[in-house]
Amino acid sequence: MKTDTLVERYSAPLRSLPGSAPVWIAEIGRQDWVRIAQIIQTEGGRLISLWGTHKTPDITQFIISAAYCVAEGVLWFRLPVTEQEGYPDISGVFPTAVRLQRTIFDLLGISANRAEDVRPWLNHGKWPIDYFPLRQQVSGLEQFDNQLENYPFVSVAGNGVHEIAVGPIHAGIIEPGHYRFSVVGEKVLRLEQRFGYTHKGTDKLFTRLHIADGYKLAGRISGDSTVAFAWAYCMAVEAATTSQTPPRAQWLRALLLERERIANHLGDLGGIGNDAGFAVGLAQFTLLKEDWVRLNDRLFGHRFMMDCIVPGGAAVDLDASGIDLMMAQCAHIEVEVSTLRSIYEGHAGLQDRFITAGRVLPKLAAELGLCGLAGRASAQAWDVRADQPISPYTQLNVRMATHNNGDVAARVIVRFDEIFESIRLLRQIAHQLPQGPTMTALAKPTTEGLGVGWVEGWRGPILVAIENDAQGKILRCHCHDPSWQNWPVLQHAIMGNIVPDFPLINKSFNLSYSGHDL
Repeated sequence: MKTDTLVERYSAPLRSLPGSAPVWIAEIGRQDWVRIAQIIQTEGGRLISLWGTHKTPDITQFIISAAYCVAEGVLWFRLPVTEQEGYPDISGVFPTAVRLQRTIFDLLGISANRAEDVRPWLNHGKWPIDYFPLRQQVSGLEQFDNQLENYPFVSVAGNGVHEIAVGPIHAGIIEPGHYRFSVVGEKVLRLEQRFGYTHKGTDKLFTRLHIADGYKLAGRISGDSTVAFAWAYCMAVEAATTSQTPPRAQWLRALLLERERIANHLGDLGGIGNDAGFAVGLAQFTLLKEDWVRLNDRLFGHRFMMDCIVPGGAAVDLDASGIDLMMAQCAHIEVEVSTLRSIYEGHAGLQDRFITAGRVLPKLAAELGLCGLAGRASAQAWDVRADQPISPYTQLNVRMATHNNGDVAARVIVRFDEIFESIRLLRQIAHQLPQGPTMTALAKPTTEGLGVGWVEGWRGPILVAIENDAQGKILRCHCHDPSWQNWPVLQHAIMGNIVPDFPLINKSFNLSYSGHDL
């Protein structure tokens, strides 16, 4: 798609950004903010993320950014605003914008005009009223000790309706999140979530780093997606500095990403079986995952492959013996997972729990922006590896796994299909892995830079947008996890189901708290 065609389509001054991901950027006015969102929604595009930036040196000026996914790639629109004027609400066009807009206010103090839901999201009441952590000049919190505010959950009234509060602290070693169920008997009428308990100030931490060093922080945003976040970050930095990556490094990155995908699907399939009362499934899949991550440690120095992807390339490599070990493991996993799939699909008790549980119909999935593997299980056929492939996926012809039932059973089927597809891709990558270096030096910044990384992680698409100054200092790094889109959909998926099925339905999505709260 030529840039002038996009300019004409959206009546906006879009220009192409350098880099491997197809990205266009434009600065627009308030009159275009909602109009463009409506056009993209009508065309079947999706809102990826919203975020804000405090401009320097004029500290009264801000930029509100929106990233959209359309057939051609990513569109990044930037809207200059002041604190007093705010920016137009787009949650009526894209419902997933609600929590993102609430987060922008918590971090920057900039409001979405006439938004219906203006409750705090990350701010649990422990911050001073005038404290917005992403502003350039903020006061400290040393002498501030406010009491936590009582969050105004939406109440459901009616005969026999009562509430069940779960969390934020849960049994087991999992991250914190609060769930407020409104139920009649065991049937769930409504679920409302409250997160932000794992907010770590990640966005602010990035501004203390040089672009060459931020990959370590990006890789720790959500540990189960360390490869995807690190690759997206490095892609953004390489675009901002117009740096090139050696072909061998590109193929190694894809290899690491597919190994990360398989590891998480193996763990989830065991967990889903366990939540349906099938403990042997948990035991078998846990064993397979453990063997898988142990080979990661042996080949790449880390069970989850942290810090293997770095700006300019890859910090690891594979020799012939390593490839042989990996191929042997792929063959073993393929046989074992095939056997376990036949057991899962033939087990009447499991299928009774899976089928129709937590169902998200395709129409609702499209309206709410459900994405990633959960979206593909509800007929949302989007996969960055297939739709907007970068090297080496341009040569791998990814076979997208989809289903249209949108229930736990469908999400299980998609996971099984994606494991077998990732094994096929690993074999192809190992066979075609080009010779050559795995690293090149990152180009030294000479001007202010903008860059975007766009990677299909195992959970769904991950976006990293970066802004840096001429010395390479990070001015803003926004990382977006697909859990932002999918957490609100979980609230709909549980409706009409019984309370004891919530752990099963929740696990079938398996969304990130840490990647969401930042």
